[in-house]
Amino acid sequence: MNLLIRRLLCVFALGGLVTVSMAQVPQDSFPVKRAESAEQWRRDGWNALESAKSVKQRKGKAKNVILFIGDGMGVSTLTAARIFEGQMRGESGEENRLSFEEFPFSALSKTYSANQQTSDSAPTMSAIISGVKTDEGIISVDQRVQFNNYKTVKGNETKTLLEYAEESGRSTGVVSTARLTHATPAACYAHTASRDWESDADIFTRSKDAYEAKFPDIARQMIEFPYGDGLEVALGGGRSKFIPKEVVDPEYSDKKGERLDSRDLTREWTSKYKDSAFVWNKSQFDAIDAKRTKHLFGLFEPSHMKYEHDRLKNPAEEPSLADMTSKAIDILSNNKKGYFLMVEGGRIDHAHHDGNAYRALKDTVALSDAVRKAVSKVNLDDTLIVVTADHSHTFFIQGYPARGNNILGLVKEIGSNGELEDSFKTDRDKKTYSTLGYANGLGARGATRPVLSQEMVTDPDYKQEANIPMTSETHAGEDVAIFAMGVNAHLIRGSMEENWIFYVMADALRLGRK
Repeated sequence: MNLLIRRLLCVFALGGLVTVSMAQVPQDSFPVKRAESAEQWRRDGWNALESAKSVKQRKGKAKNVILFIGDGMGVSTLTAARIFEGQMRGESGEENRLSFEEFPFSALSKTYSANQQTSDSAPTMSAIISGVKTDEGIISVDQRVQFNNYKTVKGNETKTLLEYAEESGRSTGVVSTARLTHATPAACYAHTASRDWESDADIFTRSKDAYEAKFPDIARQMIEFPYGDGLEVALGGGRSKFIPKEVVDPEYSDKKGERLDSRDLTREWTSKYKDSAFVWNKSQFDAIDAKRTKHLFGLFEPSHMKYEHDRLKNPAEEPSLADMTSKAIDILSNNKKGYFLMVEGGRIDHAHHDGNAYRALKDTVALSDAVRKAVSKVNLDDTLIVVTADHSHTFFIQGYPARGNNILGLVKEIGSNGELEDSFKTDRDKKTYSTLGYANGLGARGATRPVLSQEMVTDPDYKQEANIPMTSETHAGEDVAIFAMGVNAHLIRGSMEENWIFYVMADALRLGRK
């Protein structure tokens, strides 16, 4: 067993304790717990070099591919999340690594779309899953399709890796903490002129001609998926998109579905597939026998699933992303021909849009937990695992905070005497500021900044300060990271166009070539 694998196993084993042991809000500062010296840094460097030299390139054909998407998980999010996770364990945090940061191969992904420098999730995920860059707002179709024009879709669909996998006889799954009809999961199985056409009610509101032409909404496309024997696993949020407007939600008596066609697509799923099940809460989910269930459909909220921070307040209500990933792998592994699975940490993006760093970081750690769970369940000699983001956010890490400074907190620096200063650092107006912030968003306070306290900025509900006032913080256009392990993972390298990720995965499965 080489050094890298030993390190990975130790990290994965330790990481399994993280979500159990860590408190909800970290303390003010965190000490460096290991002895550090010039000799230690040199040993670390040589050990890292030897580990890199011993990395095994697994070449050949993969049986399985698992793609993890951290929606909006830019490099600054990775940095802050690794520190956040480490500090939750009482460490200084900077030396920590998220589970997938231990993967042996990595690269940068260029996330521009066919018509914008900074993209949304529709074209970015379409590029990753179909190999073709496209325009904003449209899903798994090429750039000849006009946004919101259903007439331009036919003949311009771009085939997805999930569709190729089903054609090859493999099983397929889509897991997300967002609505299953949201852009990232939808790009796996749907082709549409608008990411907003999630239900027929959405089409009616946004495009009367598409509604009158009965253009299939995204939820309907999932149920009517024509390739192979359909998706084996679909787990996430978005119940309202699948049930009629006259039907009361099974969990919330004050909510109903939104479909106008009176179709209950959850019932159609169980009628369509033998040995299938539909679940909407954790107890039902936990009761599923993976060996006997061939098709599992789970919708755990009317809209998006809960943020991990909020889910943990009552963990018996809905499964974690790691739970769903584990169950999906168990069901998909029943197919001896293999599988393709997409797992999205969808709410990282939503928390960033809301200017709430705490929840974004917590959900990033939850994605790391899901990756760790997947690695523990697969054979890397026949499986490729890729972890990436579709785009970034305007989230930044600023100032010169001391080592171990609370990542959510106000900035304290090391003084000229080499010691930690007693007071928090201030701006030219003598006001304190936090390490984390956004270039734009809901946290903009106007012409003058407020007086901040440590208690205020470390609160999980705090919206970090922003420079430009926006009703929703925007995406950012810089490159995002890609991490890979397993068969053909060595082909993830350098600076890559985002759509090239598709070709690495397709080549591993020996799919997609005409």
